[in-house]
Amino acid sequence: QVQVAESGGGLVQAGGSLRLSCTASASFILSINSMGWYRQAPGKQRELVASITRGATTYSDSVKGRFTISRDNAKNTLYLQMDVLKPEDTAVYYCKTIIWTTSGGTIDYWGQGTQVSVSS
Repeated sequence: QVQVAESGGGLVQAGGSLRLSCTASASFILSINSMGWYRQAPGKQRELVASITRGATTYSDSVKGRFTISRDNAKNTLYLQMDVLKPEDTAVYYCKTIIWTTSGGTIDYWGQGTQVSVSS
């Protein structure tokens, strides 16, 4: 089985910072295609925040310049450094891991989410 777990969320004031972590683990060696951070506010659709695939990074326009995604390949751990946080960043943040299967396809795994709340 594959387990994806996030941590690092919390409550901060506008302008503050948080660092999120996500670790993917399994009883076998994982072949990871991509890892990314998504967020979802109540009543709204889940949206991509940032992702990293073979070293290449992608950011949504709303967080570009404020957030930084990185990965520790040896530990299958993903990070999201969030600076200059705004109230509109408030959401549950989810980690997604896309792994390759032995047959050449992919499977998505999601973490349970971690709450980020930014007060004004």
